[in-house]
Amino acid sequence: MAKQNLRQAIDFLYSRGLATSDSYTRHVLHCVRANDFVQAKRLQSHMQLHLFQPKDSFIHNQLLHLYAKCGKLSYAQDLFDNMTHRDVYSWNALLSAYAKLGLVEDLCTVFDQMPSCDSVSYNTLIACFATNGHSGKALKILVRMQEDGFQPTQYSYVNALQACSKLLDLKLGKQIHGRVVISGCGDNTFVWNAITGVYAKCGDIHRARWFFDRMTHKNVVSWNLMISGYVKLGYHDECIRLFNKMKLLGLKPDQVTASIVINAYFQCGHVDDARRMFSEIPRKDEICWTTMIVGCAQNGREEDALMLFGDMLRGDVRPDSYTISSVVSSCAKLASLCHGQVVHGKAIVMGVDHSMLVSSALVDMYCKCGVTLDAWSIFWTMPIRNVITWNSMIHGYAQNGQPHEALALYETMLQENIKPDSISFVGVLSACISADMVAKGQEYFNSISEHGMTPTLDHYACMVTLIGRSSSVDKAVDLIKCMPHEPDYLIWSTLLSICAKKGDIKNAELAAGHLFKLDPRNAGPYIMLSNLYAACGRWEKVGDVRSLMNRNNAKKFAAYSLVEVESEVHKFVSEDRTHPAVEKIYDELNRLISILQRIGYNPDTNIVLHNVEQEEKFKSISYHSEKLALAFALIRKPNGIAPIRIIKNIRVCDDCHVFMKFASFHIGRTIILRDSNKFHHFSGGKCSCKDHW
Repeated sequence: MAKQNLRQAIDFLYSRGLATSDSYTRHVLHCVRANDFVQAKRLQSHMQLHLFQPKDSFIHNQLLHLYAKCGKLSYAQDLFDNMTHRDVYSWNALLSAYAKLGLVEDLCTVFDQMPSCDSVSYNTLIACFATNGHSGKALKILVRMQEDGFQPTQYSYVNALQACSKLLDLKLGKQIHGRVVISGCGDNTFVWNAITGVYAKCGDIHRARWFFDRMTHKNVVSWNLMISGYVKLGYHDECIRLFNKMKLLGLKPDQVTASIVINAYFQCGHVDDARRMFSEIPRKDEICWTTMIVGCAQNGREEDALMLFGDMLRGDVRPDSYTISSVVSSCAKLASLCHGQVVHGKAIVMGVDHSMLVSSALVDMYCKCGVTLDAWSIFWTMPIRNVITWNSMIHGYAQNGQPHEALALYETMLQENIKPDSISFVGVLSACISADMVAKGQEYFNSISEHGMTPTLDHYACMVTLIGRSSSVDKAVDLIKCMPHEPDYLIWSTLLSICAKKGDIKNAELAAGHLFKLDPRNAGPYIMLSNLYAACGRWEKVGDVRSLMNRNNAKKFAAYSLVEVESEVHKFVSEDRTHPAVEKIYDELNRLISILQRIGYNPDTNIVLHNVEQEEKFKSISYHSEKLALAFALIRKPNGIAPIRIIKNIRVCDDCHVFMKFASFHIGRTIILRDSNKFHHFSGGKCSCKDHW
């Protein structure tokens, strides 16, 4: 019976008065089939109005079952309390009402009051415990069930196996598996799925596959268990192969399968395959959208992640805090303040802005966009902060040229009894580098062990930078030799950068030699050492390094800069001629260079380490990507007052650094340039890094 017809039938009852027992029974069954608790409640009220008392519990039990199924606990409890005839079915229906809402303690109270139980009673308890974070209790109820003389059913075993999966207790899972075999329940698909699931989730993927391959009646859940098991253990290629086999058998994947496989594609770096599969899903749920957005964000496709987020909202799919935090992180990587502020607004509207996940991402985003004041506002108003949030704010201050604020915040963190972790000390040591505080940095470095940790290679890299830059390179080398760890790529590249800055060829050769062995195809160390030789006029050595670079087939990645103007992110490379506004950009940049030269800017052609004419050297340094990005921003917003934000994917060169200082003085605007090392806030002819980067 349709819901409208059912409502009319109940209306008719109200117009006639007391009905017969058969009529009430028929109407109750119609309500149950239609899953219509509203009309069921009206029917109950009609019976109470006319003082109708059924001869047995059937009618009331059906109503109880419907209320429990719909989560209407108050309706169920009220009806149960007024029932004159109760049986075990009545009690089980009330149990299921509490179980539906996950009210574990109340469920136990009702169970203990039951005059008699059956296997359904025990199964309800086991299922509720297993699905509400009480897996250990679920297994104890299974034991009690058998002690009380009840034989576990297939539902008992399925929920018990799921409890073992959540506990990652394979030993206990195998024991229950043995009981299943003895009981003869093992021919059921749901039981087979639970057995396969416990092996897959507990890490025995090969045994799980053995059971999976021998299942005679697989359903979509069976395939999902195996596919997700492969993904969880990092067997992404096997996951994709199994998915393709599923399609060949003509099985249609559901959204759970699709999300798992999309994630596997992303883990393998197959972004286009993930996009293709995503496009084939007719109706995408929140999980599918989130998987796609997070995958793009984690695979360097931040702009795609932002576009997908917009599509998700237009499709009336509500994002959760995990989705929002991933989109905010994409904005942070792009340093797209405008988009970040829009997403922040969405988070406020949706009421998730105070979520720990979202708040931490917002703090990180504002810091990476160079707006530490807004980051601090969010940080300070968070009701609960964890060490990740504190770290984000400390790092934000350190990277944005506010080292004293970073160190003060770290001390506040300790006062609030927040235990620092390894990342906390990277931020603190970075602040000491920015402030040129060698003694204080050494003090913090020594305190790492006091907090129960051993200094990591990241901490040693910070100390190499601090000592090498402020004291002597030889002392930094001595520190490396005394390290308890084997120096890695980070350590030697840090030393090479310091040597290049100080012109220390001897130690540069030491560092470069190790880097050539650790990653012979990375062009960075070859170029850095070659440039150092060229700066000293040792052209023969330059040729040797370039020849070695070619023999090792080392690849140089392209340097680029990003700038956001009017909510659009524009990308430039050195001497770029591909932008639609190329002529205007070069005219503006040449005009700006000419003005800056008149007020004291002198292009440093010495950093062009090629044996070419002076005019060629001038052209080579004049059109670096960050300068083109600045010129474009000035064309589009000539009278703007907001800071100009630029991202450079490698370290900014000396000449561009000087250029930006002069430019900030001339245009009267702040320029925030984020390079691979730190943030540079150029304002009034000065930089926040104090020329240390």
